[in-house]
Amino acid sequence: MGILPAGVVALMVLSEWTGAAPFGIAAAWLATFAVAALAVRVRAARLAFVAIGLALVIWAAATRGDWADVTLIAMQRGALVMALFTAMAAMRTAAMTAPGILACGRFLARQRPGLRYTALTLGGHLFGLILIYGAISLLGTLATESNAQEPDADIRRQRTRRMMIAIQRGFASTLCWSPLGFSMIIGLSVVEGSSWVAAALPGIAAALAMLVVGWALDSLYKTRVIQPPRRPTESWLVRLRPLLLLLALVMASVGVVHLAGGVTVIGSVMALVPLIALIWVARQDPPTGLTRAAHVRSRVHGFVTRDLTGYREELVLLFMAGFIGSLGAVLLVPLAQAQGLDFAGVPPWVILTALIWAIPLTGQLGMNPILAVSLLVPLLPTPAAMGIPPTAMVIAITSGWALSGATSPYTASVLLAAKLGGVSPLRAGLGWNGIYVLAAGGVLTLWVLALLHFD
Repeated sequence: MGILPAGVVALMVLSEWTGAAPFGIAAAWLATFAVAALAVRVRAARLAFVAIGLALVIWAAATRGDWADVTLIAMQRGALVMALFTAMAAMRTAAMTAPGILACGRFLARQRPGLRYTALTLGGHLFGLILIYGAISLLGTLATESNAQEPDADIRRQRTRRMMIAIQRGFASTLCWSPLGFSMIIGLSVVEGSSWVAAALPGIAAALAMLVVGWALDSLYKTRVIQPPRRPTESWLVRLRPLLLLLALVMASVGVVHLAGGVTVIGSVMALVPLIALIWVARQDPPTGLTRAAHVRSRVHGFVTRDLTGYREELVLLFMAGFIGSLGAVLLVPLAQAQGLDFAGVPPWVILTALIWAIPLTGQLGMNPILAVSLLVPLLPTPAAMGIPPTAMVIAITSGWALSGATSPYTASVLLAAKLGGVSPLRAGLGWNGIYVLAAGGVLTLWVLALLHFD
């Protein structure tokens, strides 16, 4: 089972690097076969997405002469999402056993109360850039581990809540700009004329705004306690050096290949991230009795046969979100036009504002952001038709995606935070971050509207 998504990565890399259509077609069919095989062992909630996808194929076959072509394009979109997730899972697997990365996480989790929120929200952001959802799992586990020594149950509960909120918000802010995240990859793919190079700085500014809003709210609501005397600590740069070096290596290599080699960002990510993960594993000390080569073979075998099959729920959901979004958009656009639904006369600022808030709102209904963006954006006029810079629309998408990542009880980030915090997903989403999302969403809306005046 695990060989199938790994094969999708290889084929998608060949497709992105060579531009040869047969590789993309092969990846689409292999990913579809992988979903069919993995779906046998997933929950009914995931199978519902498969049923919706099949219904859309039947609808397309009954109404469109080109149904086979548009279905294949949707399969390729699903394969792309599956390949990106698999590539990032390789990095996550390598990181979970790296002593330097674990030491970074413990250093952040064990900061004194006055610095703990800042440390963990910064850590959530930095770890999130590399590990995506794995950042919440890693940091959250280390944070609850460090908090387990507190004898007072009420204090322990409040600290756990505050630490998980910090990690959640730090991770969510990465969705505004990270070239490794689904938000930016999908956003760039659906917005004509957009590029990550143009969107990076505005996205970083949006992420910084989210971090500042989160810190300000934490300062207002946190319990005031008498701080113990400060003890001299080792430099943050020294303690975080392994994480910062890894981050710099990944970002620099992806940037160089993208800019100098002309390979798309997603093609660079899918090729380089697993390679860096493999080299990273090879540099880790093997267990006693194993040679370095045998250790690497064992880790690769375990990743393919155990880790990837353990992600079957995520692989099925993400493929189907990409597939349904792509095929659904093709079917809905003509239907909307036939009903006279035309957004050409709507002011651009209204469209972008609605886009920012529609993504987290649909997230409350269980709609994955990949699905929401893929369905909504094709219904809207292109940036060129509206006379606005493409970057403004991309940042509207990634901002809404970030807000959804902090509040939707159906996203992996909120589900992980809820599990580690011992609360319901609804509590970990809207309960913990409702006011934060309103405040951060207001700031992000103003920033996106300001981008309308920059080209």
